Amino acid sequence: MARNKTLADLGDIDLYERLSEAKEELFNLRFQLLTGQLENHSRLGQVKKDVARIQTELRTREIDSAEEIEINEEVVE
Repeated sequence: MARNKTLADLGDIDLYERLSEAKEELFNLRFQLLTGQLENHSRLGQVKKDVARIQTELRTREIDSAEEIEINEEVVE
């Protein structure tokens, strides 16, 4: 739960940067798994969950923004 608090405090640009870094790390971990060089198998699951958390936060912001626009359009009418 602490991760969600820190993700909520970050800006959009920072979240996209973290998402990019996490996806790159996930790619590298998968490659290491296939070549038999992966030492910490649990890290693979952790990074997958980090990617999902970041994507969830970004999607939540997107939905909130769309709802805010919709409310503003109703007020104008």
